[in-house]
Amino acid sequence: MEDDCRPHRRVREPRLPRTPPVAHRLPVLRPVRPQGSASPGRRGLSKLTDKLAELGVEIDAQLFELSLTHRSYAYEAGGLPSNERLEFLGDAVLEIVVTEHIYLSYPDLAEGELAKLRSAVVSAVACARVARELEVGPMIRLGKGEIATGGHDKTSILADTMEAIIGAVHLSAGAEASARFVHDLFDPLIDESVAEGDYADHKTVLQELAAKRGLTVRYEMEVTGPDHDREFVATAFIGEEALGAGTGRSKRRAQQLAAREAVAKAESIA
Repeated sequence: MEDDCRPHRRVREPRLPRTPPVAHRLPVLRPVRPQGSASPGRRGLSKLTDKLAELGVEIDAQLFELSLTHRSYAYEAGGLPSNERLEFLGDAVLEIVVTEHIYLSYPDLAEGELAKLRSAVVSAVACARVARELEVGPMIRLGKGEIATGGHDKTSILADTMEAIIGAVHLSAGAEASARFVHDLFDPLIDESVAEGDYADHKTVLQELAAKRGLTVRYEMEVTGPDHDREFVATAFIGEEALGAGTGRSKRRAQQLAAREAVAKAESIA
């Protein structure tokens, strides 16, 4: 068989039309209205977007929507991605920004005091407080079960979503922008904690107060919520008297909050 030495014709691939890059825009999301409550309108979205605009932070629309997608909604929608990975990132960003700030700002605090101050600010309670101030709750996409049980105002869900938003800001606009965002929202909480001594070891203080009276301290614990969203409720007793209660994502945090309330009451009746 003779070789066919004729040159092959070059087949041109069809050109795909060029599409201009899409600028990152803040999405227009419809706030979710919990059952049995009045419609919150668009206020929640505007507070958060106004804050981002004030700080000059642009956030990717898809990441922003993802940050507001709770795992309960993602499951009911057929296995969509949830905000858990963004929450993981945002938690790390929040911790490093706060840690660096308190290290540089409070050189007289020992390592243990710095750790307690950080834990008071990098906490579910603090993150949920910020989320409530920005009215994030109505925007969170939740499953039917969470909506029915008031999930839009649950501390754990608000805290996780706030961390996911921080993660979305970090990926969209970079480390400098996410640090600016965190500083604006959390620096006032740090100053407040320092002023109030909120980072103190309240359990130790309560133990000392009880010892002076010849009494002991004990805590009664309750656990509420489903397995994926547990909350711990602690009641602090001096002797047989209940003096404080606290709720947190962990047993330790709940007991600290209960002890703080108990210390305040014990000191007022001393």
